[in-house]
Amino acid sequence: MSGANADSIFIRAASKSNGITSVVLGVLGLVVSALWLSLLPEWLFLAGIFITSAALVCLLIGYFKIREPDYSLEIAKDYITYRHRLGSWRIHWDNLQRADCPRVRHGLEHVPLQTIGFKIKSYTDFLNTISPRLATHLLMEQRPLLMQGEDENCASGSCYQQSMFDDKHYVMDDGTTIKGIKAMLAHRMVELRKRLGFDIFISSSELDRDADEFAALIMKCQAARNAAPELN
Repeated sequence: MSGANADSIFIRAASKSNGITSVVLGVLGLVVSALWLSLLPEWLFLAGIFITSAALVCLLIGYFKIREPDYSLEIAKDYITYRHRLGSWRIHWDNLQRADCPRVRHGLEHVPLQTIGFKIKSYTDFLNTISPRLATHLLMEQRPLLMQGEDENCASGSCYQQSMFDDKHYVMDDGTTIKGIKAMLAHRMVELRKRLGFDIFISSSELDRDADEFAALIMKCQAARNAAPELN
């Protein structure tokens, strides 16, 4: 569900929902399993272990849901901010070229991916806002996107192995040379733009609506801002 105040629109991730419910179910499951194991016959022991395992899974799921920020995205008048438990990144409207649902070719059709792609004009501002921990997470999380953009003649997947972790230095638009995790992310963004047309991606599970609807919202906000120069 999204909320709004005078300046911003907040997007709550669908994956964030039911965190408290999962924790409560997990606790109840542990109580039931404790009673089950202590009161019922030994031949029902395996069933008690199954209940315990399911309860622990519910607790873990609930814990990770609760750890996530209340809102995954903030759409403000000057920028879009993505928030994750490992950090955040920010794209200013002046730096956003477009946002849309990337599509890949399967046979004769172009199939949309369950993600939103952002194409930005300059990497400098973006890389200055992202934390190293989140950059590391994105490198791991977005690896499958390299396969989605793979050439049809490379079904084995060997073609993208060299671009998986490009650890060379990266020179930003302002002439600054960076290295390490952020440089790897920059090279990954370059590769993803070649393959899918966008630099950075957000999974649809991070949204409170369909990816197409969110893309339409971004385009609407961008058009409104461009039509109101006094906000720049």
